[in-house]
Amino acid sequence: MSEAVMAPAPIYNERVIKACVIAGMFWAVVALAAGVYLALELTWPAFNLGFSFTNFGRLRPVHTSAAIFAFGGSVLIGTSFHVVQRTCRARLFGGEALASFVFWGYQFFIVMAALSYVMGFSQSKEYAEPEWYLDLWLTIVWVAYLVVFAGTLMKREEPHIYVANWFYLAFILTVAMLHIGNNLAVPISPFSAKSYSAFSGVQDALVQWWYGHNAVGFFLTAGFLGIMYYYIPKAANRPVYSYRLSVVHFWSLIFLYIWAGPHHLHYTALPNWAQTLGMAFSIMLWMPSWGGMINGLMTLSGAWDKLRTEPSLRFLVTAVGFYGMSTFEGPVMSIRAVNSLSHYTDWTIGHVHSGALGWVAFISFGAVYYMVPVLWHRPALYSKRLVAWHYWIATLGIVLYITSMWVAGIMQGLMWRAYDTLGFLQYSFVESVEAVHPYYFIRMMGGVMFLAGALLMVFNLIQTVRTQPMVVAGRRDAPPLGASPVPAE
Repeated sequence: MSEAVMAPAPIYNERVIKACVIAGMFWAVVALAAGVYLALELTWPAFNLGFSFTNFGRLRPVHTSAAIFAFGGSVLIGTSFHVVQRTCRARLFGGEALASFVFWGYQFFIVMAALSYVMGFSQSKEYAEPEWYLDLWLTIVWVAYLVVFAGTLMKREEPHIYVANWFYLAFILTVAMLHIGNNLAVPISPFSAKSYSAFSGVQDALVQWWYGHNAVGFFLTAGFLGIMYYYIPKAANRPVYSYRLSVVHFWSLIFLYIWAGPHHLHYTALPNWAQTLGMAFSIMLWMPSWGGMINGLMTLSGAWDKLRTEPSLRFLVTAVGFYGMSTFEGPVMSIRAVNSLSHYTDWTIGHVHSGALGWVAFISFGAVYYMVPVLWHRPALYSKRLVAWHYWIATLGIVLYITSMWVAGIMQGLMWRAYDTLGFLQYSFVESVEAVHPYYFIRMMGGVMFLAGALLMVFNLIQTVRTQPMVVAGRRDAPPLGASPVPAE
């Protein structure tokens, strides 16, 4: 019999976590490929091909939803199930069946939403939403997710609730509230996809940006901070720098973020007091955001040498750096005077992607690089050199992307507000489009590099799983069923 034997059944429910990792990496490639194609369309409009289902208006929500909800959501569900079991020393509440329903129900929603976008069905909002019956289905799946996560916390054998679980729980609860509030609608009939929103005019815009900005705040920030607070200490083998700071970080972030949405509506019909409220709370967000960044980075005190030896740590730490940069830039852009220059320009696109690629994608990549050897019981990743290539290619891709968009956006803003001596606009809109064309090409090249890095990662992970499993006797992450409980991890 071979010395490398299959691992015994683990005390934790890991099958659904493995499924989330696989789905997350699949959707990452889909989202990035769609983004590269859209960048090609913007650079050379001929790539629209003349078909309705390949035009920018239909593929753009496919790209954003695949990146945020398919890739990001799958990673968040998988990591939350991974973290909550190990920090609570308990199997998932509801067993295999309920966890599997959450996974497959969520994947079904993603596929159906993508099809609805391609076919031209959506509620025509800024963050394109699928039709009402899919919203209803997602609500059911999300409630099941909450039951699994909260139920596992309630039956925990560890008396303390680790701070990462606080962020995950805030993400799950708040996204449920945002989803229901933003999608209140009255269908014209049970057999029609068409519905009418419960809000109209500026009220609808305010609700939309209350949802849109807090989707960033709780889906793309709070959830992924849960990843930061677990996987950086694990990868560095160091405790969190300051547990007290993590608690202050949590409560201040949760209280302040929910009020920041109106800063997207400067110079609109929204009352000035509401615009100012959104701006003020956005600026106050500097404090908790940078407090969290400092906590993440200082966790590596005395362990910075591990950046050379621990493959996942480079991505995790760089992600925290991008988190700090994005959460500095966002409040600056919320200031009314700055917003008058940046709004509706590609500066906003650069800001969004510094957070999406640098923070969300990088911390997801770092977590997945850490999880795969643990979940599949492999001694290490297949190739650390491929991880290094992925890191540098992807980082250069991000730099090309965001710098090109910063330059293009500021150029657009300045051209749109330039007047000649007679008081007429100095440039037509078409001239501003022509001026930014070279930067669209650079943006496309940055996207290609980021996609290439993700493909290297997929190859590396597949090869890791294909290697022989290690003997797991005595491993803390996979004790046999019936073994004495292990300490919370």
